[in-house]
Amino acid sequence: GISSRANWVNSTFRSQTNTHFRVFFKPVPMGRFFYLGTNMSSVFLPPDSSLFFTKNDPKDLRLGDFATLNNTLHEFEFGLLGYPDDEGIQLNGGRLGACEAPDRIRKHLYKSTFPNNQQPAFKDLGNLDVSKMSLAERHQAAKNYVTSNLNDQRRLITLGGGHDYGYPDGAGFLEWAKNQKGKPLVLNFDAHLDVRPLDRGLSSGTPFYRLLTEGFDFAFVEIGIQSQCNSPNHLDWLQQQGGHCLSYDQFLASGRSFSDFVLEGLTPFLERQRPCYISVDIDGFSSAYAMGCSQSWATGMDPDSFFRILNTVIRRTNCPILGIYEVSPPLDLDDRTSKLAALIAHRYILEHMP
Repeated sequence: GISSRANWVNSTFRSQTNTHFRVFFKPVPMGRFFYLGTNMSSVFLPPDSSLFFTKNDPKDLRLGDFATLNNTLHEFEFGLLGYPDDEGIQLNGGRLGACEAPDRIRKHLYKSTFPNNQQPAFKDLGNLDVSKMSLAERHQAAKNYVTSNLNDQRRLITLGGGHDYGYPDGAGFLEWAKNQKGKPLVLNFDAHLDVRPLDRGLSSGTPFYRLLTEGFDFAFVEIGIQSQCNSPNHLDWLQQQGGHCLSYDQFLASGRSFSDFVLEGLTPFLERQRPCYISVDIDGFSSAYAMGCSQSWATGMDPDSFFRILNTVIRRTNCPILGIYEVSPPLDLDDRTSKLAALIAHRYILEHMP
């Protein structure tokens, strides 16, 4: 169980203190801790402790060991949230399976290590309970939980689930950002614009329509958008709202590498420190790397180019939240897409460590 494994890891940690092993805790002001016994946290179910991978080797500690150790802590820097929900994908006519993604991604993420025997102050906050609320209510609960954690100086990694959860993640971020310096920035890496109007209800295609029509003041850039799967009317609407698009067609015409093309396009948005939310719909990657999603294409991003962009954005902005959406394990091969999502989450943590 969690308690016995926590005792083992805790004793292991103590035995390693003389061999330059250390856990990184970012200082948090007293009185700002978030307690998981609140009504808000009750909408999230505890994580499955069997996913907390361990080698049972004090010289080979993994993130799973520290997820176990930190399970009872109230002070932590990185929190992980799961949204095991693909109703929004179904409502948009997509293929199902993303409800299985949060735990499958955890399986691979918790095997990861970090350089210099350093581990993040990381806590698994569990999965949203999707059994008792409507989709709109689930979005509202997730939004409130995101805002609360960001207000308590957490960094969040969220795992979908459908991209409709880009709305609560983005709205929670933008509520938090009202009290921060700099105009907030939202970046969406995706094959699709996801700005469908609400005349047919909520779906995985509506998150950024909602953000752009609710009065938030933010800069918005869509990256990797592919023309074969987007309505020109939706692109026109996005630009009328002041949004920007760095499309895959523009990249092909540029004659440059994908990372150089994107980073040049992002230059005006990265000139000064500002709050940033990064949304990654996994279908923005080529199916060679991410076939396990509701809709995949042979064209799209490659991981190396994406990681170069991600590293740069994290270093030049204050990025307290990263969302990864639409991984669908039943549609995958050898868990390649889940492993890619785990690598993205790992890289996000790594880039925030000293």
